[in-house]
Amino acid sequence: MIEKDSPDRKKQVDDVLAKVSEKKIKYAQLEFTDIHGILKSVNINTNRLEEVLSHGQNFDGSSITGYGSVEESDMVALPDPSTFVILPGRNEKEKKSVCRFLSDIYNPDRSRYAGDPRYILQRQIAEAKKLGYEYMCSPELEFFLLREAEGGSKNPPVVSDMRGYFDYDPGGEDELIRREIADTAEMFGVEIEMLHHEAALSQHEVDIKYGPVNTQADTTVTMKVIIKIIAAARQKIATFMPKPFYGVNGSGMHVHQSLWKGGKNAFYDANDPNNISETMKQFITGQLTHGREMCAVLASWPNSYKRLVPGYEAPVYIAWGFKNRSPLIRVPDFGGRSSAARCEIRCPDPAGNPYLQFAVLLAAGLDGIKKKMEALPATDLNVYHLTFKERKKLGIISLPGSLGEALNEFENSPLMLEVFGEHPFKDYLYSKQDENDLYRGTISNWEFDRYVRKL
Repeated sequence: MIEKDSPDRKKQVDDVLAKVSEKKIKYAQLEFTDIHGILKSVNINTNRLEEVLSHGQNFDGSSITGYGSVEESDMVALPDPSTFVILPGRNEKEKKSVCRFLSDIYNPDRSRYAGDPRYILQRQIAEAKKLGYEYMCSPELEFFLLREAEGGSKNPPVVSDMRGYFDYDPGGEDELIRREIADTAEMFGVEIEMLHHEAALSQHEVDIKYGPVNTQADTTVTMKVIIKIIAAARQKIATFMPKPFYGVNGSGMHVHQSLWKGGKNAFYDANDPNNISETMKQFITGQLTHGREMCAVLASWPNSYKRLVPGYEAPVYIAWGFKNRSPLIRVPDFGGRSSAARCEIRCPDPAGNPYLQFAVLLAAGLDGIKKKMEALPATDLNVYHLTFKERKKLGIISLPGSLGEALNEFENSPLMLEVFGEHPFKDYLYSKQDENDLYRGTISNWEFDRYVRKL
């Protein structure tokens, strides 16, 4: 049922309504994501906002991926008052006239809709809470800023700068765009920890400050929209495509993670030689154990697997280590500070749905803790340089090499079925299989150029 009468929510609603009245805001934008992470929205006049905050806004979900068939299409979007933000205007007339909310999705009978990605994550947060844990994380969003080529949209976009890793460009437009992204994020209440140029030409990174996963998932959705809007306003194309160019690094979304319990970091142990707890080791082992089956969520496009190849700082092999960036998971040097103990998983990319990505990461880690999985040995070897025989001896296997292979693992995973629930699981699987079939049936320029003149 819609929990509209809880004291916290009532105070939040009262505060929002007062602010809307004070600022004379005319429209409210209710936002949510489809199963792929694509942002959807519906706009209402704020003279209906009090009613909608109590009872939700009905909408037809039949054409939204993962939101039911025509026969079961009626949905209700309930705005979350904690996500209220006044949107910056595109011009003086529009300034401060629109606010937005992220929304939870309900069925017409006011029960939660099982296929709402935000709800799928909320269920895992509740599962962690049962064990006494709060999942904290920090995603690092990589993306490219491109410009239209000569001839416009008939030709592929091209790079817009000639800079490299951490390069400073005081006169460059992309430097200004990064700052504008940070300034806009601040207006949304998002704290950016760091911005910088990444390794490839026109590639950038925005690091979101550590926080609770429910806030971080909302923030990741928000940041992807902010980056797109700021780029478009400056006639640039911001893309989260994992591998837009051959021969250079792709864009990932590395996620730093920890569990907290009773106000303390459960990943820290002062008595361990490396200051990491058995809980962290079990959490890492859970994610390694389920690494192949959750890959279809963490790297969810066919193009994602062009990034997950050796040689470009992206992980390929299921292993973990300290500082070492070649395995799937690494434990960064946190200087013995208990609050900073964490692990970083490196295979997620920013193309996917962050609610689902964080949900499967949390579920896999918790599974390692629940089952008290025996920690796999860490390796500080450069896994890329190991031979097949050496990896076999160490028990190191690979991530899936394609979305099709990843979907086979996903389909046969009891844990992924449990995380998604039966119908959302099938919706995700079938829609991704359709996408992969379209990809497999497409003839690329590389194939044509390589094979058309062969005997």
